[in-house]
Amino acid sequence: MTSKGNLWRASSAVRVEAPALDRPLDVDLAIIGGGFTGQAAALEGARRGASVAVFEGETFGHGGSGRNVGLVNAGLWLPPEEVVRAMGAEAGGRLMALLADAPRRVWSLIEREGIECEATRQGTLHLAHAPAGFRDLAERHRQGTALGWPLQLLDAAEAARRTGSRAFHGALFDPRAGTIQPLSYALGLARAAISAGAQVFEHSRVSRVRREDQHWHLSVNGQPVRARSLLLATNAYFDGIDMGTRPEIVAVNYFQAATVPIPQDLRLRILPGRQGCWDTDLVMSSFRMDAQGRFIIGGIGNLEGPGRAVHMSWARRKLRQTFPELGDLPFEHDWSGRIAMTGDHIPKILRFGTSALACFGYSGRGIGPGTTFGTLAAEALLTGDDTVLPVAPVTSHRESFVPVREAYYEMGAVLTHAVKARGGT
Repeated sequence: MTSKGNLWRASSAVRVEAPALDRPLDVDLAIIGGGFTGQAAALEGARRGASVAVFEGETFGHGGSGRNVGLVNAGLWLPPEEVVRAMGAEAGGRLMALLADAPRRVWSLIEREGIECEATRQGTLHLAHAPAGFRDLAERHRQGTALGWPLQLLDAAEAARRTGSRAFHGALFDPRAGTIQPLSYALGLARAAISAGAQVFEHSRVSRVRREDQHWHLSVNGQPVRARSLLLATNAYFDGIDMGTRPEIVAVNYFQAATVPIPQDLRLRILPGRQGCWDTDLVMSSFRMDAQGRFIIGGIGNLEGPGRAVHMSWARRKLRQTFPELGDLPFEHDWSGRIAMTGDHIPKILRFGTSALACFGYSGRGIGPGTTFGTLAAEALLTGDDTVLPVAPVTSHRESFVPVREAYYEMGAVLTHAVKARGGT
């Protein structure tokens, strides 16, 4: 079967008509990037009465927001005690509290703005791929419940009941979380921002940014834009704007493949609660179902590179091993995108000038953190109050050996998938 490309593009129920910028503009807040972070910031800024403009070089959700797995997770990828070791008790506790509340923020926005994005508030399952993985989940459960998080540690039998697979040694269930159609959510935020008064522009590439006369001056499609404040929200999709700085990240590719809709009888047994899932394996896998019953499997790797055949072969074998009833269903859609990682797996806010911030480095958890960071960054830029930010802004951030680390992730995924696709462990 010939792939129909990105499922989220094909199935989104939300459409947004946005022009390309073709005139000069003067605004309170200019935002570069039309994903979760940028559109959440635009919505917050417009609701505060500011004049806001969003500039997206492609189409809204072109980057990670339209390629996301769609898991609305609470917290960070790191266990709580590692966050505290990296940031300190006060700063780490504040960030974890804000991101623990991130799913509630997302669900509230969806409800308030009437966003049609297949929102499913049934929690998520972190699945133990091996006994060592279950021990890791037990430790995460201990640390999370000590903070009052409503986590549940499930044994292998309960994990099998909730997934329809006996491949797992247990699971950690988080009832705060859930799944969405990520592109529909991003477009829904854009539509809400427009309704609140923001101006949004697609196919509007920012080529140059300078600070002059106490304002930010942007060149967008060759048009001059002047702004009092500036938010860079490109995350893993920064494309070389001439601005004297860039957010340093390690870009990791992640791909997904979606089957044709599975038979109705199997929908009663495979992920019957519609939880989104990911596992504890070193080269992680994810599993979920969309509203039409397509089963979606994901893993580290780039389908647009030479490893495509290896990754797709791994996906087929993984599906057959984990969910045998689905093993021979054709893959109808496949796509990949980039994740912005940081060395310590903690998101960053870079202050690169007066009243200018960049938010990046969500390490694969773009929905909750992106929404939270974008909303609070807009508040901080418009009020001048940095204390509302999830993390203290830094004036510089460096990642070492970026090309080497990016190659390591990709080649590691190719080699691991090649071995497992041939029946190795």
